[in-house]
Amino acid sequence: MSERRGRKSAVATGRGDDGTTGLLFGGERISKDDPRTEAFGAIDEAIAALGLARAELFHEAENGTLPRVIAMLPEVILRIQRELFVAGAELATAPGAMNRQRPGETRVTAEMVRGLDELLDETEEHITLPKEFVVPGETRLSAALELARTIVRRAERRAVAVRKAEPLPDDQLLPYLNRLADLLWILARAAEQGESREATPSKPAHER
Repeated sequence: MSERRGRKSAVATGRGDDGTTGLLFGGERISKDDPRTEAFGAIDEAIAALGLARAELFHEAENGTLPRVIAMLPEVILRIQRELFVAGAELATAPGAMNRQRPGETRVTAEMVRGLDELLDETEEHITLPKEFVVPGETRLSAALELARTIVRRAERRAVAVRKAEPLPDDQLLPYLNRLADLLWILARAAEQGESREATPSKPAHER
């Protein structure tokens, strides 16, 4: 035990014990409840929630139960997770260091937004859209996608708060998060219909 205490950890550095965290490219540390920290923290949560969805897909594939119609989802989800790291990096950059960001690596681009639009259009062509609000939980996969969607919406709200307080480098981050939340809702419906399940309406039958 004493030997472990004397060893330095690459992860648990202790620098955040005072309630602050560092940003990309150096600069002053900021509070862990700063709007910027809240924003990229929500991005991190969304990445993790999408990990649940991807893990569920791996489980279904291993058991030979992955429907062909959603066989492309593991690749799509992984792509989104990686793009969210870009969004998180943009939010984790101090205003004075924005000129050091690299498009597509630490800054969201118009091409990334267009890529989501293409996925939206392509997926909508293969599903039937519900006519009212739906209750998540029809399948494990769709529930994980819905969880990620709601977290992305929170990240979007936090990013709006950041933009009110400090400048963002361009106008691509908010459209990206907005479009991504829409896409995740569509993918949740595709996941349900891929397993021959229908989304549960938000209202009971006697109220519709």
